[in-house]
Amino acid sequence: MNRSTLRKILQAYGTVLALAAIVAVFSLIRPDKFCTVKNFINITRQISLLVMISLGTTLVMSVNEFDLSVGSMASLGGVMAALMAVRGLPMAVCFLAPAAVSFVIGLLNGWIVARFRVLSFITTLGMSTVLSGVIYRLSGGATVFEGIPRSFSVPGTAKVGDIPVLSILMVVFVALFFFLLEHTTLGRKFYAIGGSEETAKIAGIRVRKYKTIAFALCSVMACVTGMLIASRVGSANTTAGDGYFLQSYAAVFIGCTVSRRGIPNAVGTLVGAAILGILANGLTILQMPSYMQNIITGGIIILAVIAQRAGRGDAV
Repeated sequence: MNRSTLRKILQAYGTVLALAAIVAVFSLIRPDKFCTVKNFINITRQISLLVMISLGTTLVMSVNEFDLSVGSMASLGGVMAALMAVRGLPMAVCFLAPAAVSFVIGLLNGWIVARFRVLSFITTLGMSTVLSGVIYRLSGGATVFEGIPRSFSVPGTAKVGDIPVLSILMVVFVALFFFLLEHTTLGRKFYAIGGSEETAKIAGIRVRKYKTIAFALCSVMACVTGMLIASRVGSANTTAGDGYFLQSYAAVFIGCTVSRRGIPNAVGTLVGAAILGILANGLTILQMPSYMQNIITGGIIILAVIAQRAGRGDAV
């Protein structure tokens, strides 16, 4: 096999092959616990929330920006929904009102970034701090759990047969975002902006408008994730979304290696989240210490990047 062929294989299938290899290794080591239908269904439930918040960051990265407020937005969404549920508001209001608020916050993020050309890193970092203050004001810094009705936990815990509703929602959102990015004018404009903002302007694309839309949709997905986290555990922690922030970007970045163009995409994000989720699941089954899980997971991310660079022919 010549070097050119190897590069093409790495570029087209490297990340998927890595995922298959990880599954194969854990299946060989612990077939009785890892390689079971029950565990695979459990993995889909475990990664569902990561996939959903990562789909939002996929949109922002597709326009070559970052939203560092997704963790705080997820936490705020959960707290707002839980507080409304405690006050006896209809479940539809409990879940729709925070989503509407998050949409406005996302619009504000995008407007500031696009209108004033402020670095998205700085803008959303500042917004994350603001949201943390709002969360503390609403909750008093305490976890919201007393008085939450059982109906609030339905979206996060219900099953259709043996399949968790969260897993079904994950598949639905991946399909929607795949269609949006690959088969709509909106998605093509996102990619055009991410490829070259100046070229997109020359082509007549309203860059400010579409960047703002990307931030708004990202914020909504973070909020939806936070509400589902709260629904799943039956309480709203003030920092529940923080653990998803870095992982969401890791999933998107790994997912970029699935695309031959090396761009954020919905299917790639799903594969990236699956790699992270399967690693966590398998290493937990092997009773691996948490610090070793971090080391191995970080190593996999680095290898994925190297594989993509090698596939592009960028390696020396």
